[in-house]
Formats: sequence, structure tokens, C-alpha cells
Amino acid sequence: FLMIGIPGLEAIHGWISIPFSSMYTVALTGNCLILLAVRRTPSLHQPMYFFLSMLALTDVGLTLSTLPTTLAVLWFDHRLIGFNTCLVQMFFLHSFSVVESSVLLAMSFDRFVAISNPLRYAAVLTNNVILRIGLAIMARATLCLFPVPFLIKRLNFCSGKNFLSHSFCFHPDVMRRACDDITINIRYGLYVVLSTGAIDSLLIILSYTLILHTVIGLASPRERVRALNTCVSHILAVFVFFIPGITMSMIHRFGMHLPHIVHALVAYVYLMVPPVLNPIIYSVKSKPIREAMLRV
Repeated sequence: FLMIGIPGLEAIHGWISIPFSSMYTVALTGNCLILLAVRRTPSLHQPMYFFLSMLALTDVGLTLSTLPTTLAVLWFDHRLIGFNTCLVQMFFLHSFSVVESSVLLAMSFDRFVAISNPLRYAAVLTNNVILRIGLAIMARATLCLFPVPFLIKRLNFCSGKNFLSHSFCFHPDVMRRACDDITINIRYGLYVVLSTGAIDSLLIILSYTLILHTVIGLASPRERVRALNTCVSHILAVFVFFIPGITMSMIHRFGMHLPHIVHALVAYVYLMVPPVLNPIIYSVKSKPIREAMLRV
């Protein structure tokens, strides 16, 4: 395959590489600082911060899954990617997206338990339970995405349709370069989206509905504000991840008439903005995380 990068802007890829490189640097530095801060600060060895570490680790993986090919295209104009390498990148890219969605769901469950039943919070979310949740998230992503490379590999690709609209291998983009019938690929892709992101977003909404019901029942207005403040960072992280994700899904399903650059830019926002903004959100809104990161 030949990766276009950003369609129509190939002549200024060198300049575009500056903000892209900056975003990759911020994403990797910020998320690695969170991981080090949680590991080195005993007071942060709590369920909330363990889930935050999962989110940071996922963001590192998501960043690294697109970084090599994106910078190769923008810096060195190296556009060629082998078929098997493309499949591997596709698997990890989409797997980390599913993991991020699942971690955000787990974090909403953490907030629900912390607010609705604070006295049993530590007893419910023990280290063993958190480890099992992490393993379940990894297993879910692996099982959901495992068939995707094989469904792509069975297709025949025409020699004149090997141009990708991104600087990485994105499943909707790759499958539409095939000359065969891709109905199975489309249906399975839709199944993955509905069984992961769609269900996760609905369960997150349910969690916050129950949280609001609990908060309204609190006697003191100060307690209500305090309880909701513990959720602000997570709510922002949910918006940052799911809004671009939903937009991208809608464009790939119903916006095929739109220019290629729109598809490319939405995909870049979906894959690059959450890893950049999540560390900023949590460092600004969470004083313990901010102080621990500064000490690191």
C-alpha cells in the first residue's frame, strides 16, 4: 500500500510534521509521567489512579501504533507499507481503541462505586478485582479484533487501488481498496463498533445517571459539588474520546461523498487528540496527580 498522509497537502508535509511531532511528544511525555507518578507515589495506589494508569498506558500504545508510519510519511516521504505490516498495525491500532473505550467504562464504574457506596469502595475494588478487570479488557479487545486481519487477508486487491487516505492502516480505508465483495468486512466492522464503543457509551451514560441519582440524594450542597468534582476529569476524557469516534463512524458509514481530507483529519483527531489531552485534563483537574507529576 501507498500511504498518502493528508490528501491534498502533500507539498507541505514538512511543515505539518511540526505540530504532529509536538503532539506525539506531548502525548508520550504526559502519559509516561502519569505512569511514573502513580508508580512512585504510595498515596496514589488507589483504584481511581490504577484505572488512570491503564488509560495512560493505553494512550501510549495508541500513540506508538501510528507514530512510526505517520512520521515516516511526513518527515521522509516514505509512503510504502507492506501488506502484513499494514495488518499488524491495523490490529494494534483498533485494539488500543477498544481498550480505551473499555477503560473509560471501567473508570465510570469506579466513580459509581466511590460515590454510591464510599464505605465499601476499597472492599469492592481490590487490587485483585482491578487486575481481573484489566485482563478482561485486554481479552475483549483481542477477541474482537483477532478476526479482522484474516477477513482482510482473504480479499484480492487491485494494483491501481493501493492508495490509503491516511498515514497508517485504518480498517475502513484498507477494506475499501479491495476488488472483492466486502459485505462481510463491513458487517463485522459494524458489529465490533456496536459491541464495544456503542455498548460502552450507553453503559457510561447509565453509570452517570445512577451517579446523578445518588448525588441528588445527598443532603449537603457542598457534598454534591464535591462528589461531582471527582467525575469532571473522567467526563471530559469520555467526551474527548467518544465525540471524535462517533463522528468518524458516521462519516465512514454515511459520508463517502465527502473529500478524502475530511476522512483523514477526523481519523487523526480520533487517534491523536485523546492521548494528548488526557494527561492535560487529569494534571489540571486532579491536584494529587499534578503534584506527583511535578515531583517526578
